[in-house]
Amino acid sequence: MSTAAVVLAAGGSRRLGRPKQLEPWGDHNLLGHVVARTHLFPVDEVWVVLGRDADRILAETDLGDAFVVENLEWEEGIASSLRVALDAITRLSKCDRALIVIGDQPEIPVETVRELFAAHDAGNKPVTVPKYRYNWGNPVIVDRSLWPRLMSLEGDEGAQRLWQAHPEWVNEVWFSEVGPRDVDTESDVDDLRPRRPA
Repeated sequence: MSTAAVVLAAGGSRRLGRPKQLEPWGDHNLLGHVVARTHLFPVDEVWVVLGRDADRILAETDLGDAFVVENLEWEEGIASSLRVALDAITRLSKCDRALIVIGDQPEIPVETVRELFAAHDAGNKPVTVPKYRYNWGNPVIVDRSLWPRLMSLEGDEGAQRLWQAHPEWVNEVWFSEVGPRDVDTESDVDDLRPRRPA
């Protein structure tokens, strides 16, 4: 099965007060780092959803050969980004499944994603979700058969409520470590940004 990774990066960075996508991050900015890491995952295509400050982010970020989708309704929240991304992939790609990646989670291990795909391939359910200790997290694998249901979501809510309502769809993969952190605040930037060598 072929896979399209979808990097959700359309938000307005309200809590940080400036575009988090452009925060310096190692040899990249934050979004460039996340996209570069996503290219290391076992995926066939990478799609990036931009919203606020899209033109500036495009000008200042190396996205490699990723496809870019602009979400003009980004203020609605994450559901709108899922809609525009999956609509574009449905029309323009032959990929069978999507890996949903959150654009402000810079520390997702490649090995974690490989384990998710191995479990997804071995199972017979359309969704594979990582469970970090006690909580579901990201990234999530979703077969094309469920994309229309994802595209029906509204507001600033991801798919977790949909998975909770339909546990029969979900293949859960447990990890002993805590889940990857989001970069939302100044403290997150300080804690998570790679340290430059002294």
